Amino acid sequence: MNILILGSGGREHALTWAVKQNPKCDKLIVAPGNAGIAAIAECADLDILDGGAVARFAEEEAIDFVIVGPEAPLAEGVADRLREAGLLVFGPSKDAARLEASKCFTKEICDVANAPTAGYGHFTSSEAAKAHVRKNGAPIVVKADGLAAGKGVIVAMDEQTALDAIDDMFGGAFGGAGAEVVIEEFMEGEEASLFVLVDGEEVLSIGTAQDHKRVGEGDTGPNTGGMGAYSPAPVLSAEIEAKAMEEIVKPTMKAMADRGIPYQGVLYVGLMIKDGQPRLVEYNVRFGDPECQVLMLRLGGQVLDLLQATAEGRLAEAQVNWADDHAITVVMAANGYPGSYEKGTEIKGLAALPEDSMNMAFHAGTKAVDGKILANGGRVLNITARGDNLQEARDRAYAMVDQIDWPEGFVRRDIGWRAL
Repeated sequence: MNILILGSGGREHALTWAVKQNPKCDKLIVAPGNAGIAAIAECADLDILDGGAVARFAEEEAIDFVIVGPEAPLAEGVADRLREAGLLVFGPSKDAARLEASKCFTKEICDVANAPTAGYGHFTSSEAAKAHVRKNGAPIVVKADGLAAGKGVIVAMDEQTALDAIDDMFGGAFGGAGAEVVIEEFMEGEEASLFVLVDGEEVLSIGTAQDHKRVGEGDTGPNTGGMGAYSPAPVLSAEIEAKAMEEIVKPTMKAMADRGIPYQGVLYVGLMIKDGQPRLVEYNVRFGDPECQVLMLRLGGQVLDLLQATAEGRLAEAQVNWADDHAITVVMAANGYPGSYEKGTEIKGLAALPEDSMNMAFHAGTKAVDGKILANGGRVLNITARGDNLQEARDRAYAMVDQIDWPEGFVRRDIGWRAL
């Protein structure tokens, strides 16, 4: 089977690594990829937001299956363009991808599905949004309606922070994503993520994870794309997971199908859990990053079979085989992230790290130049390990972190603290 994966981050390195374990994988190309991906697969310089270019490339390379990693190409309708070209694709249509591309659309669907989530207001002017904040007070959550690379959510613990966030969003700080704003009630509880495959009709849970959004230890400082994650998430018990599937996921998927927008792909279900009751925080239409890294390390080569069954509408016959273990990933980020940071600094010590089914350094923002690995982004590496328990996995991951020589980078030292 000839496979094309679209994307260039740690999520795509993890997907590439897992897919490659499956003997059905004959040829594997990743576009555009990164330095870590280039070590295990062929990389192609391709504009993944151009569906026509991707379709032509897939035809030239006799690709059988395309896996779309990030949200941006899905929101641009790349999966639709590929399906029109007769390709088998893992990833939702442009219309279905609105579950992530528009917070307001998601809220409307939740209303129809009667799915428990935060109360909200939708605003197209800063004056109306500010009036809502002044009326309701803080804490309150301000969200850019569109895609903002995981950074368009401000949890405001005081009124002024919320008002400043509204100014930033309508002022263009998040580009077009902030042209409309959704303001939500602040939900208390513990946040965790459920990952579900959907083939248009059937749904299949493939695991839970918990990430660390804030940049600083003890979950302090500004929100980031994620500083680390672990799987499984203890707070998401089997009972709560079943409740989330029955009360949130399945009704949402039915509401989508009833609208003529059947969903096919992975659904990242962000949940807030309090007193045993899950409420929806958000949907993402792709694997989380860095949650994908811990899921892929635990799932291994069966991932390809599961994604193919999803794309072919055969989820009813699929099952997930879990090892009874734990995985953790620690993000190494460039100093200054999530603010301004330097690119091009050299990372040493990677070649000496173990690379096997228990330990992997997944690359996110890297590039190879003259035999050296250079930092090329904010979140740069995902140091990932498995163990019989979370403490063992964590010890392994941080032992790998300590072997890496990169003074211009930093990590949080408390990944997994809630569970431990």
